[in-house]
Amino acid sequence: MVDVFKITIPELTGRRKKRRVYVYLPDFYDEDPERRYPVLYMFDGQNVFFDEDATYGKSWGMKDYMDATGTPLIIAAVECNDSPNNGRLREYAPYSFREDGIGRITGKGRITMEWWIYTLKPMIDENYRTLPFRETTFIAGSSMGGLMSVYALLEYNQYFSRAAALSPSLWTGRRKVEQLIQTAEIDPNTVLYIDYGDLEFDNHVDMRSAFGRAVSLLIARGIKVTARIIPGGTHCEASWERQVPFFMETLGYEEEGEPDGDEENPEEGFYEEEEFHENEEFQEDEEYHED
Repeated sequence: MVDVFKITIPELTGRRKKRRVYVYLPDFYDEDPERRYPVLYMFDGQNVFFDEDATYGKSWGMKDYMDATGTPLIIAAVECNDSPNNGRLREYAPYSFREDGIGRITGKGRITMEWWIYTLKPMIDENYRTLPFRETTFIAGSSMGGLMSVYALLEYNQYFSRAAALSPSLWTGRRKVEQLIQTAEIDPNTVLYIDYGDLEFDNHVDMRSAFGRAVSLLIARGIKVTARIIPGGTHCEASWERQVPFFMETLGYEEEGEPDGDEENPEEGFYEEEEFHENEEFQEDEEYHED
C-alpha cells in the first residue's frame, strides 16, 4: 500500500505550494501492530511508484518490486520542486554551480536536507512504525537526487547509514564533492551503492574519470562501496528501474554480527517501544493509491 498526502516546505517554496509525499508500507504492515521497520527516503517521489505520476510517464516501479519481494521496509518519497525556473536543480544542488544553457544555479541542498531531517523524518517516525535509528535509515535517488544521496550520506552521516546513488550528477561540483569525501566525519559502518550508465558518460566532460576518482576516494575513506558501470545504461527512469534489485541488495545486506534476517522478528531488542501518535493535521489532505 502507498499512502499519498500533501505537504508544504515553507523554507523552499513557501506555505501555499503543496507537493506530494508517498509512503510505501509492506502488505503485511497491519498484521503485527508491534513490528517496526527500517525506512528508505527517496528523492523525486513522483517517479518512484506510479507511471501515471512520473514526470516522463515512467516510474521506477518500486511498489511492484517491494510487493513481489516482500521486503520489510518503509519507503518515504517526496515529490520534487516542479518549478520551471530550475526549482528541482536548486533544491537538489548541495553547492551552487554554473552550466552552459542553464546559467547559475544557487544550491539549496543544505536547506533541503535539513527539512528532510528535522521535519520530514520526525513526521514519518511519528505517524508510522519505524525503526528511527541511524543504522535503519537509508536514502536514495538518481541524477541530482543521486548527488544529494551522496551528499546526505557524507554530510549527515549521523542520520543515514546507507545510500544508493544512481547516475549521480557529480559534474555540478566534482571538486567540492571530492573535498567532502575526503573531510567528512564518517562512521565505519557506512555503505554506499553508486552506479553510472556507460552510455551517459559522454553527457558531461570527463565524467568517466570523475566517477572513477569519486569511487576511489570513497573506498579510501573506508566506506563500503558497491560501484557499477551499467552496460547500455542511460540517464532515464527505465534504466534506473533495472538497477532496483542491485541497489536494494546493497541497502539490505547484512554484515557479520547483524541479526539473522530469517528470524521471525529481527528488530526485537533493537529499539525501545514508542507510542504511536495520530496527527490529525497530517491526515487531513491524505489520498491513497492502492494497486
